[in-house]
Amino acid sequence: MSDQGLLARKAAIFLLDQILEEGRLMTEMVQGGALEHLEPADRARAQRLATETLRGLERADRMMQKHLRKYPPMTVRNALRLGTVEICALGEASHGVVNSMVEIVGRTKNTGHLKGLVNAVLRKIVADGAETWDALRVPRLPKWLRGPLVDAWGAEAVGAIENVQFSSVPLDITVKSDAAGWAEKLGGEVLPSGSVRLQNAGQVSGLEGFDAGEWWIQDAAAAMPVQLLDLKEGESVLDLCAAPGGKTLQAATPRARVLSVDLSKKRMARVRENLERCKLHAQTKTSDALRVEGSFDAIILDAPCSATGTIRRHPDLPHAKDGSEFGELIELQEKMLAHALDLLKPGGRLVYCTCSLLPDEGECQVEDALKSRSDVVVDRDALKRDWIDPTWITEEGGLRLRPDYWADKGGMDGFYIAVLRKT
Repeated sequence: MSDQGLLARKAAIFLLDQILEEGRLMTEMVQGGALEHLEPADRARAQRLATETLRGLERADRMMQKHLRKYPPMTVRNALRLGTVEICALGEASHGVVNSMVEIVGRTKNTGHLKGLVNAVLRKIVADGAETWDALRVPRLPKWLRGPLVDAWGAEAVGAIENVQFSSVPLDITVKSDAAGWAEKLGGEVLPSGSVRLQNAGQVSGLEGFDAGEWWIQDAAAAMPVQLLDLKEGESVLDLCAAPGGKTLQAATPRARVLSVDLSKKRMARVRENLERCKLHAQTKTSDALRVEGSFDAIILDAPCSATGTIRRHPDLPHAKDGSEFGELIELQEKMLAHALDLLKPGGRLVYCTCSLLPDEGECQVEDALKSRSDVVVDRDALKRDWIDPTWITEEGGLRLRPDYWADKGGMDGFYIAVLRKT
C-alpha cells in the first residue's frame, strides 16, 4: 500500500488514541485542525474508520482477547481494533489491512518491536472470519450511561437504541424548498417530517446543491424544534447556543428577524459561513447566553447538554465522557431556560430542546419551569402534526424522541423538545 493510503489509517489510530486514552472528542479534534495535513478524501476516510471502529469496539475487543495474553500499549491495541473492524465489518481485503497495520506499528520507535504481534493476531482474526464477528452481541453502551437509560426507558428500549447505534447512519439534510425535488435529484427520500434522508451520501461538499446553499446538514430530529415554532415573516427570533447554525438557517428561511448567539467565536464563524453559503441573513453575536438582553416573539434554546442522543452519529462520546459533567450541565440548563423565558414577549413562544436521552435534561427541566412560573404554559397544540406519533408526547406535554424511532428508516437522534408559551 502507498504512503498516501497509510495516512488515513494512521490518522484514524491517532484519533482513537486521543479519544480512548485522553478523553478528547473527535469533533473538537477535527475542528481544531488535527487532520489538516491530510487531503480531503483521506481526512474523510480517517474519520469514517475511527467512527466505525468505535461503533464496533466491544466486538473488536472480544475478537482480540482470545489471541492476547495481555493488552499491548494503546496505539498497538487501536491498530488491532481498526484492523479487526476493517476485516470483519467493512469487508476490506485482509492482506492489505494486515500489511498496513504491521507497517504503521513498525514505523514507530516505541511500538516497532510489536509488529510481529500485530501480524500474528490479525492473521488469526482473518482465520476466525466475519461469521464469528456477526455472532457476537450488539455492542452495549458503557455502564455509566446504560444504567440511567435503562432506568428511564427500560431494558428493551435501550437494546433497540443500541441496535440502531450499531448500524450505519444515513445523512439528513434540510432544504430551503422543494424537498421532493431535492430527494429525487440526490437519490434520497423525504421523511414524514420533511427532512430529506440520503443513504451512502459520500462526500457532502460534492453533492448537487451544496455549493449553491440549497440545503444544509441537519438530523431530522434536530430540525423538528424550529418546525414546531411555525415562525412568521417579520417576527423577532432569538437563537441561543446557535452553532453550527442549522436552526438559525431554518428560522431565517421565512425571513424572520433572527439574532443568532453563541459563546464561541470559532463556532459562530461557522454559523456565518453557513449563512453566507445558503444566502440567508441573520444577525450574529458572540456572547454568553445568560447575558443576552432584549424582547423576542420567539426563542430557540437548544441548551448545552450531555449529547447522549447523538451517539449514533458520534460513537466517540460514551468513550470520551464519563457522566461527571452532567450535574453542571443540568444546572446551566435551568439557568438558561429561566433567562430565555424572561426575554420572551407576552404571547410569545419558546422551544426548549436538548439532544439528550436523560429526562433530567428534558422532561424534568420543563416540569420544574412550569412549577416555578405562573406565566408559562406548554403549547400542546404545537405537537399536533401528522408526522408526530402520539406515543412520543410526554406527560408534561413535550416531545421525547429516541434513536430507535423510525428505525426502519435509519433512526434519528435522541431529542427532547417542548414548546412553551408566555401568557
